[in-house]
Amino acid sequence: MILVGIYFSRKNKNSEQFTKASGLIPGWAIGLSIYATFLSSNTFLGVPGKAFGGNWNAFVFSISMPLAAWIASKYFVPFYRNTGEISAYTHLEKRFGAWARVYAVVCFLLTQLARMGSIFFGIALSLQALTGYSMQMIMIVMGICIIFYTVLGGIEAVIWTEVVQAVIKTFGALLILYLIITNMPGGVSKVIEIGKADHKFSLGTFSPDFVSSSFWVVLLYGFFINLNNFGMDQNYIQRYHTASSTKAASKSIWLCVWLYIPASLLFFVIGSCLYAYYEVNPDLVQSIKHQVAIERLPIHSTAAEILKLESTLKPADYGDKIMPHFMVTKIPVGLVGLIVSAILSAAMSTISSGMNASATVFSVDIYRRYIKPDISEKQNLSLLHIATVGFGLLGMIAGIAMIGVKSILDVWWELSGIFAAGMLGLFLLGIVSKQTKNHEAIIATMIGIAVIIWMTFSAMLPPAYEAFRNPLHKNMIIVVGTLTIFLTGIFITKIKNRKLKSAN
Repeated sequence: MILVGIYFSRKNKNSEQFTKASGLIPGWAIGLSIYATFLSSNTFLGVPGKAFGGNWNAFVFSISMPLAAWIASKYFVPFYRNTGEISAYTHLEKRFGAWARVYAVVCFLLTQLARMGSIFFGIALSLQALTGYSMQMIMIVMGICIIFYTVLGGIEAVIWTEVVQAVIKTFGALLILYLIITNMPGGVSKVIEIGKADHKFSLGTFSPDFVSSSFWVVLLYGFFINLNNFGMDQNYIQRYHTASSTKAASKSIWLCVWLYIPASLLFFVIGSCLYAYYEVNPDLVQSIKHQVAIERLPIHSTAAEILKLESTLKPADYGDKIMPHFMVTKIPVGLVGLIVSAILSAAMSTISSGMNASATVFSVDIYRRYIKPDISEKQNLSLLHIATVGFGLLGMIAGIAMIGVKSILDVWWELSGIFAAGMLGLFLLGIVSKQTKNHEAIIATMIGIAVIIWMTFSAMLPPAYEAFRNPLHKNMIIVVGTLTIFLTGIFITKIKNRKLKSAN
């Protein structure tokens, strides 16, 4: 990957090449690149862990993608291609004022730090099991390598390395599935038998339940977060500009969707197979339980206390560790390297694109807008390089801070939902409601932020104020937050227009 960065560094002589690749990337490569960004180590490790500890409820996220992709390809891609702006947030300032652009940029950068941090943590979790090195050391070494090739090669290096990584990580997943099945007494039929008996293939309850993680909660969450990904996330918007045409950019979204849905299903199948395998061989999972118990208890805990906690642990408590454990104990030595490269690929693709997108947003929306508008081309390219390094280091720090969390996928879903909610609501308000002006948008956003803060932190209220806690599932934050800003903005606009009509 570093050599690829060196190869593309010959072309990176200006900021347009660094951020847009001069609009010369073929649509199929962009589609594979977006697919690789979706298929991060959160998917590679978090999804099998989720399926192992629960069921296929989280797969509903993937089912929601086609509708979000249809809206994005029909409306968002032409919109961004026509504006010609490399930043996804420039138009918000033109629409509502500078505050809207700053708010969206802050939300985006926080989302990227959460994303990069969770992926750094996920990769360190697996490689620690394989190598024995500390998680901090793994994050630092990997982070330096990713920073190096992203700084050298720009968006073109990011996209073409992701094309390679998409192939490696998909092949790695298929290999893992094959190895689980061949090691499983009774094969596929036994996996299905155990899975059915323990309801491992359930997509969640279909009743109108918005308190637990029902089918509808995950479907709504998936639709809104994917709408945010395809419509507001600089990672994806930037790729639309690298395509040769609007049609090629739209096709890249659909290629990503039709690749990701079966790929994500593959990881749920892996999780269910691992569950069945360790149900048949329960003694093989004792070492993980022992490790988790030690991590959760104080340093000077007795052996009896550790054993007591071990006996209470459920599959959901150690789901994220199950894939690395199987790799260490059951994958033949000659194939472990391929699996490690697949997991590294899953992490590197998302982190490198996040670094490049964050640097682009910082350069366009913050530095050139507020600090130095007359920056020269040479200075801008240097700024992009420095910002890429800076965001890479911040992502590493975020990853180190996440050490000890229970579920990678849960942490990422919660953080992304919180930061994306207000951003998406404001964006939809600006595109759909042409009559909404700055004043109405500010009021709607402030109300939306208040709702998001309440839904996020009200669970911390003392028992005496239990009636004021958020009754909905945490994945509903992005749904309610987005709709609050969007609908409040439209409502205030209609009231204002009626007053103006009556006054006239």
